Amino acid sequence: MVGILIVAHGRLGESLIDCAAHVFGARPPNVEPLNIDPQEDPTDLLVRANRLITQVDEGDGVLVMSDILGATPCNVASRVLRPGYVEGVSGVNLPMLLRAITYRKEPLPNLVQKALVGGADGVQLLSATGH
Repeated sequence: MVGILIVAHGRLGESLIDCAAHVFGARPPNVEPLNIDPQEDPTDLLVRANRLITQVDEGDGVLVMSDILGATPCNVASRVLRPGYVEGVSGVNLPMLLRAITYRKEPLPNLVQKALVGGADGVQLLSATGH
């Protein structure tokens, strides 16, 4: 099973995991947040990120999800990537996370695509009629 690490501003990652636990009825295993505060040292963040990657990895790789492309969480995430073993996506949202959790027994490259589609398909215009 692919491990998942969410690298995000503040407590966004933890909040997304809490929402996923609500949807699935329990906190999914091997899904952890790296909450980033503005005053943290980037070197410390990299150490923490690598420690969490080791923690969530069961041998099938790790998907790292960050919030905003180009921001500190994404920069940290991009520095821990290892092609084929630790892959990353940005723009994490709840549909993306739910899709990733649902398909995490797929090989890592497939899971990356499922997560990207889930994130994009989860953004829709709502209408007043509900359709």
